[in-house]
Amino acid sequence: MKQSGGSEEQKRRAGEAAADEVEDGMVVGLGTGSTAAHAIRALGERGVEVEGVPTSFESRQRAVDAGIPLTSLDESSVDLAIDGADQVAGDALVKGGGAAHAREKYVDASADRFVVVADPSKEADALDAAIPVAVLPDARPVVAERVGGLGGEPTLRAAERKDGPVVTDDGALVLDCEFGRIENPGELATALCGIPGVVEHGLFVDLADAVYVGTADGVRVTEL
Repeated sequence: MKQSGGSEEQKRRAGEAAADEVEDGMVVGLGTGSTAAHAIRALGERGVEVEGVPTSFESRQRAVDAGIPLTSLDESSVDLAIDGADQVAGDALVKGGGAAHAREKYVDASADRFVVVADPSKEADALDAAIPVAVLPDARPVVAERVGGLGGEPTLRAAERKDGPVVTDDGALVLDCEFGRIENPGELATALCGIPGVVEHGLFVDLADAVYVGTADGVRVTEL
């Protein structure tokens, strides 16, 4: 079950601890979200000689503000990716609260090592959070129907500060799909990938190498 809590201090500890893995000369995947933001800031403050591959417009701007030079997968291979998660259960994650999960997934998957940063509120015995599914706009009805056939309840994510839906950096819409307790994340991930019109989903299974969880008095590291 999810734990309550999750302070900014815990996020800071996790992000800074993961940033300590970074060495001069590395290419680093820069995740999206509040915990990954602490890692990006820490890298800038340390002044390590690295290049960053951002996973969103947000992480790109944070890297620019931190003075981290940017590169791309066309030009460089990623040594280490640091990214957050909306929920963590063992080696399975739910991501996509920031609607950047498509880019996050291919950057994180390309890395030699992928480190997840989180606070205790993100931990769970089993995944039960809604799964964000990025879809081609014209394919939304088809995807919604197929998700329903898998036992899910899809809801089109609405933008908070304007009328209309959330649109990802890649021009996709996001369906937040409730499945309840997910006993087999790998099986569901495969099924979602097989739906025509799906750009990417927020289930990250067997991709992470370690999880850094900031606690009240330190950081707990679990190697996967």
